[in-house]
Amino acid sequence: MSKVIKLGNLSIGGNNPVTIQSMLNTDTCDIDKSLAQLHELYDEGCEIIRLAVPNMEAAVALEEIVKNSPIPVIADIHFDYRLAVQSIASKVAGIRLNPGNLSNRDEVKLIADLANKNNIAIRVGANSGSVKLELIERLKKELPTFEDAMAEALVISVLEQCRLLEEFDFTNIKVSLKSSSVPVTVKACKRFAEISDYPLHIGITEAGTLKKGIIKSAAGIGALLLQGIGDTLRVSLSSNPIEEVKVAKIILQSCNLRSDGVELVSCPTCGRTQIDLIRLASEVEDFIDDLQKNHRKINLRKVAVMGCIVNGPGEAREADLGIAGGKGKIAIFEKGEVIGSFSESEGLEKFKQMILNKTEKGN
Repeated sequence: MSKVIKLGNLSIGGNNPVTIQSMLNTDTCDIDKSLAQLHELYDEGCEIIRLAVPNMEAAVALEEIVKNSPIPVIADIHFDYRLAVQSIASKVAGIRLNPGNLSNRDEVKLIADLANKNNIAIRVGANSGSVKLELIERLKKELPTFEDAMAEALVISVLEQCRLLEEFDFTNIKVSLKSSSVPVTVKACKRFAEISDYPLHIGITEAGTLKKGIIKSAAGIGALLLQGIGDTLRVSLSSNPIEEVKVAKIILQSCNLRSDGVELVSCPTCGRTQIDLIRLASEVEDFIDDLQKNHRKINLRKVAVMGCIVNGPGEAREADLGIAGGKGKIAIFEKGEVIGSFSESEGLEKFKQMILNKTEKGN
């Protein structure tokens, strides 16, 4: 089990819940636009936010963003230690350092001393694009595959930075080892978890566009979470960051690590389907999403939309509320009991009303 560290008002690691992180894609210097997107992500369920700090103007702008953020803010620092110093002065909750491009001892010591003084967490984040080439070349000669070499290079890179921070009596550390390769990421994180108890931030870096990126992220993040590895996560997508948060929530729910929100189960269509299942499932999903966006708490664990008599009634009976369809009709189940049989349109509206009746105003 990982050790517990503090990130702002959050406890990360140990038995604490796995938290969802995303990153703004706005210009950090545009404070209004950055705060608008930050609050959008917060409303969707984001719990930690990271911002790019490419210059001193951005580092200074962080102060106003931090003041108005409901969640911990992490400054993403590369190359220039002075940006980390100013970000700490702007009162961020955490700093992300990349051992591939910031390793000068005196500079790291200054950052560590200031972080200790201000109770700030440091995330040591290595990715396959920033690992030193000479290290990879050496490991390729020693290990059986390129994947093994890259995974080991990631582990060595973050361990070196962690040990450097430890020399300066800094241990409020979180680590990430990321690659665009799912096998490399999983191997690296597993290896690190075997030899260190620092909490891990997990994800597949540069996972890709929405569809492919979701699949790669679910494969890699899910594989780690099901082995008990991972304390915070980000789903990295070439898409609106809102999608990152949505996918992260679904991955956590699928791994039984989140009970908030409703699990919607629906069957694939086949030749036995005699109702418009795709439309019904989509309408129910959109209805639930809209309720949650409007801060309605839905007091249901599982909702099922099933399309035929083979598995449909059984799955629908296991859900808190369920639909099972056949021959243009749908039967509605509540806690295993059949409420009645209705036409598609009538049944869908009744089903929506039953979901609505199980809601209350959230925070």
